[in-house]
Amino acid sequence: MARHGDAAAAAHEVGLLVSVGGGSTTGLAKAVALTTGLPIVAEPTTYAGSEATSVWGLTEGVRKTTGVDARVLPRSIEYDATLTLSLPVAMSVASGLNALAHCVDSMWAPRTDPVDRALAGEGIRALAAGLPAVVADPAGSEGREQVLYGAYLSAVAFSSAGSGLHHKICHVLGGAYDLPHAQKHAVVLPYVLAFNAPAAPEAERRIAEAFGAASALEGLHGLRRAVDAPRALRDHGLDEAAVDDAVRAILEVVPANNPRAVTSRGLRRLLRAAWQGADPLTVADEEN
Repeated sequence: MARHGDAAAAAHEVGLLVSVGGGSTTGLAKAVALTTGLPIVAEPTTYAGSEATSVWGLTEGVRKTTGVDARVLPRSIEYDATLTLSLPVAMSVASGLNALAHCVDSMWAPRTDPVDRALAGEGIRALAAGLPAVVADPAGSEGREQVLYGAYLSAVAFSSAGSGLHHKICHVLGGAYDLPHAQKHAVVLPYVLAFNAPAAPEAERRIAEAFGAASALEGLHGLRRAVDAPRALRDHGLDEAAVDDAVRAILEVVPANNPRAVTSRGLRRLLRAAWQGADPLTVADEEN
């Protein structure tokens, strides 16, 4: 698809790329910009956050490759909540939880710093306030504006902090098994949070405070319950037989500085729990 975009840009002497849509649309514009150097103006219609990052991703075969390049960062972004009004509630929830995953991963990602954590904390607060409002009043703009704000903050934090364990897992699952992007992130998030939180007490405290909850997992669970979040990878196309192969692929890309050591046994427990939609606390114990 990107090659077709490059060819079309050259054939029509294009001077500017305008992306109107979600993360896939922005991602295609980035793929073209990566090879042509054309500037991008982004008008997001979901809460993917890709428009605010210099991160690009390309899937070839069963493997997703990502990178960072200043050429793919849009020169201008137009955030307009009215552009998201046609996004169905279920998709709004999944997309908003994808943004929340950017925030949580930014708390312990490879390049994280205090500014990233501050942005991520405010992003969690905004998303936790905005998503229930979207569910309660899908045609209203106030909740959607809060979620757009949170999505922007989450993207800026994530772009600086880099991909943590959550995103490494989801990149493998998306590239190898073609799972829907936002729903996949929404399902995996509580399991990675439950896995890492005991080994990252400062990050856990920040996340809990952003939710206004006694613990990070309690805050996330309350939000997921309020918005009827996606629950299990098996509901979105992952075959149980694929779990072991996914474990082997993910182990190759686990960040070296993840707060908790990741073994094949611990990762298999995490993925099986996410596949089943089991209680996230089943992956929180210290035994890997």
